[in-house]
Amino acid sequence: MPYDPAISEPRWQQEWERADTFRAVRDERPKYYVLEMFPYPSGRIHMGHVRNYTMGDVVARFKRAQGFSVLHPMGWDAFGMPAENAAMEQGGHPRDWTYGNIATMRGQLKPLGLSIDWSREFATCDDEYVAQQQALFLDFLEAGLIYRKSAMVNWDPVDMTVLANEQVIDGKGWRSGAPVERRELTQWFFRISDYSDELLTALDGLDGWPEKVRLMQQNWIGKSRGLQFRFDTVNAPEGFAQIEVYTTRPDTLMGASFVAISPDHPLAKALEADPKVAAFSAEARKLGTSEEALERAEKLGFDTGLKVRHPLNPDWELPVWIANFVLMEYGTGAIFGSPAHDERDHEFATKYGLPIRATFGERGMDLAAADALVAKAPFVPLKTDVVTFVRGFAGETDQTGEAAVDAAIAHAQANGYGEAVTKFRLRDWGISRQRYWGCPIPIVHCDNCGTVPETKQNLPVLLPQDVTFDVPGNPLNRHPTWAATSCPKCGGPARRETDTMDTFVDSSWYYARFTAPHADVPTDRAETDYWMNVDQYIGGIEHAILHLLYSRFFARAMVKTGHLPESAKEPFDALFTQGMVTHEIYMTRDARGRPVYHLPEDVTDGRLGDGTPVEVIPSAKMSKSKKNVVDPVNIVESFGADTARWFMLSDSPPERDVEWTSAGAEAANRFLSRVWRLSDEIPEGEADLDLTRAAHRAIAEVTQSIEGFTFNKAVAKIYELANNIGKSPAGGESRREALRIMAQLMAPMVPHLAEEVWAKAGGQGMVVDAAWPKADPAMLVSDSVVLPIQINGKRRAEIEVPKDMPKEEIEAMVLADETVQRFMAGAAPRKLIVVPGRIVNVVV
Repeated sequence: MPYDPAISEPRWQQEWERADTFRAVRDERPKYYVLEMFPYPSGRIHMGHVRNYTMGDVVARFKRAQGFSVLHPMGWDAFGMPAENAAMEQGGHPRDWTYGNIATMRGQLKPLGLSIDWSREFATCDDEYVAQQQALFLDFLEAGLIYRKSAMVNWDPVDMTVLANEQVIDGKGWRSGAPVERRELTQWFFRISDYSDELLTALDGLDGWPEKVRLMQQNWIGKSRGLQFRFDTVNAPEGFAQIEVYTTRPDTLMGASFVAISPDHPLAKALEADPKVAAFSAEARKLGTSEEALERAEKLGFDTGLKVRHPLNPDWELPVWIANFVLMEYGTGAIFGSPAHDERDHEFATKYGLPIRATFGERGMDLAAADALVAKAPFVPLKTDVVTFVRGFAGETDQTGEAAVDAAIAHAQANGYGEAVTKFRLRDWGISRQRYWGCPIPIVHCDNCGTVPETKQNLPVLLPQDVTFDVPGNPLNRHPTWAATSCPKCGGPARRETDTMDTFVDSSWYYARFTAPHADVPTDRAETDYWMNVDQYIGGIEHAILHLLYSRFFARAMVKTGHLPESAKEPFDALFTQGMVTHEIYMTRDARGRPVYHLPEDVTDGRLGDGTPVEVIPSAKMSKSKKNVVDPVNIVESFGADTARWFMLSDSPPERDVEWTSAGAEAANRFLSRVWRLSDEIPEGEADLDLTRAAHRAIAEVTQSIEGFTFNKAVAKIYELANNIGKSPAGGESRREALRIMAQLMAPMVPHLAEEVWAKAGGQGMVVDAAWPKADPAMLVSDSVVLPIQINGKRRAEIEVPKDMPKEEIEAMVLADETVQRFMAGAAPRKLIVVPGRIVNVVV
């Protein structure tokens, strides 16, 4: 009878559910917490989801079989702009759209047979989760971890909302396409910068994280040592006797040719009485606040006519410009330009005809040669490179940049014009968003008492449901009654905060909430003390910086406020970032030559159903817009969930991209059908010691591969074991034993088929409840060895001999080998060298 996953897979899923197999229980067993980054409920799952959750499922099932109490939960990152956009474009309400998508995606995930404790499921937009997130906000506020201040933000004038830097594309709002403006708004901030040094230092202890992720976090935190000093002004308005600057390259100070300040610098604002200054600053603020946007934009400046004195020579005056590439949020909002050694400064100086003076040149250069070198392009060596300083602090000398920076800082401190300062690139986390579909900030504004935290007794502060999205902007601002409330402090009339929290807040603590998802406090300490930390976290590299960094900060804040144990400061012990799932893109063009994309199921042998040939674009990340997506539901209906799981694990190492192909899916399905046949046809026969040895080798190698996250290698070993079972003359119990071992080894990967094989081979109970098999060390010791035979230096044959076979007998076997005889052509060998246990060399 052929294997029919459409019948088998639902049956085993019902058996697991009936037995409540995957409910996480706090008991006397050692725990293991495996977590995949939870999905955004966008509408349907894709093969990337299948790969991510299958990997986590392999680990969860494997650890369960090894005797761990396993926590493997699922939830939904449910707030965010896409739901509001859907409401704007399609009508309806974001809540209905979100929960409808959750129901659809849950229905798609469950047929995959994932070992998830669905009793712990929640969405971050659930009232219960909102209440506890607001309680955390109040605790963080009381602990001094949150504050409110005026800050520059990216403002979309069409959608009328603040945008994160990542939502500003080429200077325009990602959704509206409108030019983004820098605007000053009052915002709520988390004091993540207070933890800059700790977050950076702790990266060294995250041995279970990929090195590239730790490096990305290190660069984002951005620790630097530099010089903070002051330029005395010559003709500035009253109150601006000095301009303060921070630089990491004080060794280039002798090459300074201008000072540039941000349009938001207090001095620039003081000059805005001049309409030309005001107009320039207003235009500059349209660039947004991201470093990337500033880097790409044309460098523009306005000469204020003001001058400053160089700290090393009071007769040396530098012009003061307002520049669009200087941000108030970084450093002091003012820089000195050294165009000889900085690409941005060089571009600016060239544009405006400012001097370009070399501070150093290539090794051995004199002043004239160094100035000539930088006239057309800046000279920017590494700090560790040795260069010749031609305008240095110690005359002409060979130094590394690092040594020169130290010398410059020492000079400034000795002469009283600057100090050594350590700074971090990391800025405090602004969480205020002018949008509806997010967690309300539990703050009220009272004319008498000012800004007042809501009381915990009044939580949750929930969003009103009777809102409309027919006009841009935050519906909370125009709701007739929602914002009106009473002050928790004096009882007088007050107004609720209408900003909602950045959705990164929602995902920064969900791992802790899973330990007690229905507690009436943010965490149950008995549960967190048992389950935390996450032993294995799995997700995409695109979250390597912000989500992980914010989660690390949140864990520390939760420790400080008593919601997590001290040991949970680093919440994720091990991190794995999986590769993408890719597919070819199929494209035709319309009458105007514009691309038209087609779904894979609409293409057969390079043609559409009507015979139109398609243009095939090489494999790319699956994208709904390019239609190169494969619906997992179709795959499950056609081949079964185990085929989809097996393909995702077998085709490439899990950290690399995998290309989904129909041929690959069919090959996976053929193998699983073969395994079914092996278990369905168990002949009678004798025991086979070689098969037993092969089974125990497979136990050792599959165990090692799963523990090392090389699932593709584990798959290869199971292929090998299946081949050994198929070739073996063994029957009866000997064959059933090998099949039971194979079922156990396959169970984390293809759990439904494994249950079938286990049952047919006489396994007791369900394989999901069976303990992980242990390899018998005696079975791993082979009594024979394979010796390669080299003839005239090239490998031509091999022989298998007992390990203790005498050298003379090996020589006799070699000389009798057909390949060796053919090369000798009846003559005696000139040399015959046997290296016991290693190799045989024959010279003819």
